[in-house]
Amino acid sequence: MLPEAFLERMKIQLGEEYPAFLQSLERPRAVALRFNPLKGGMPQLPFVGDPVPWESMGYYYDPEARPGLHPFHEAGVYYLQEASAMSAVALLDPQPGEKVCDLCAAPGGKTTQIAGRMAGEGFLLCNEINPKRAKILSRNIERMGVANALVTNEHPQKLAQAYAGFFDRVLIDAPCSGEGMFRKEEAAVTDWSPETVSMCARRQAEILDSGAMLVRPGGRLVYSTCTFAPEENEEAIAGFLARHPEFTPEMVSAPWFVAGENGSFRIWPHKVLGEGHFAAVLRKTAGEEMEDSLEKGQSLPKEWNDFSREMGIVLPKGKAIQFGQSLYWAPEEMPSLRGIKVMRPGLELGELKKARFEPSHALALWLQDCKQSLDLSADGTEVAAYMHGDVICSNIRGWCLIKVDGFSLGWAKGDGNFLKNHYPKGLRR
Repeated sequence: MLPEAFLERMKIQLGEEYPAFLQSLERPRAVALRFNPLKGGMPQLPFVGDPVPWESMGYYYDPEARPGLHPFHEAGVYYLQEASAMSAVALLDPQPGEKVCDLCAAPGGKTTQIAGRMAGEGFLLCNEINPKRAKILSRNIERMGVANALVTNEHPQKLAQAYAGFFDRVLIDAPCSGEGMFRKEEAAVTDWSPETVSMCARRQAEILDSGAMLVRPGGRLVYSTCTFAPEENEEAIAGFLARHPEFTPEMVSAPWFVAGENGSFRIWPHKVLGEGHFAAVLRKTAGEEMEDSLEKGQSLPKEWNDFSREMGIVLPKGKAIQFGQSLYWAPEEMPSLRGIKVMRPGLELGELKKARFEPSHALALWLQDCKQSLDLSADGTEVAAYMHGDVICSNIRGWCLIKVDGFSLGWAKGDGNFLKNHYPKGLRR
């Protein structure tokens, strides 16, 4: 049962379209997924249907198929994402080689969408203020094979002070009252109230002010929510523009969405197959650009050099960073991390253990191939056994990349008779 105050506001807000809006909430939810271009392929799957018009890698799927249980999901071949939520990154339009910030990034749908469009080139900072959600964000970045991303767990204001004027594009998918989530999550209904809407609007104004500082002159800022409340959407943008005359609305081509004032767009569930979304596109016309203060890299240790030579692994341009025994490969453009709470400083390569190197699961998911690999069928029993944690009979010796229909899935290590399973225990099923 939807809140009466919400329905009354929507009736006034939509006028003659209100009955169509109510009717759209009665139909079955349209569910979608987004293929991952970083994995280098888009397999034909029987449960994948029509394309999502505003995202070239997005497709609707049969909700009965449960694609989250398929091995391709764990291999990062696709990400389950609500279709209208894909709109914000389509409007952000990140490009390879740019510096991009996703300021409110968990659980990672929009972050990994950005990463796919950046094609492994440039620098992506993704931040989440909640530590538990930041860990989920980090896991999804790992699963999708993203190498050029830094995961931070900071207040947006602190990032704004550290990296003012640094980013070409900034996305603020702001925490909101979640009216577009009413059909998906019961808690969104029970937690809603007019007071919640007002509280969210105040918090969104603070995040927007921090995001404004992060954008370089000439850069683009996209603000989005999954709520219908004008107080959190059009009014939030109007207030922001009044406080920040250095920003102007930017008109972009988006024929699938309902355009409004100040560079804003609405996605209504009675007009498209989606739960609804709001976004606004803004351009920064004045301000100061941050002088580069890059994080200093370290030399790659012998243990890694020996392992990578044996496996035929070639890293992209970047720099090594070591935290304790953990070795990471960070993008060249990564700025100084001094004073910043970092969850993940790039691609985790693995750990140094008593003069030997043990590769990470993240490295396996990033790799397309290496000198020693074993490809399993998605429909076979061996891949299920591997994901369960079982050993595999094989005459392979040493480290071996396990793949599923050509997509990397994890590591195993052979003694000539069996492959010892190195699939993470927390992912086994």
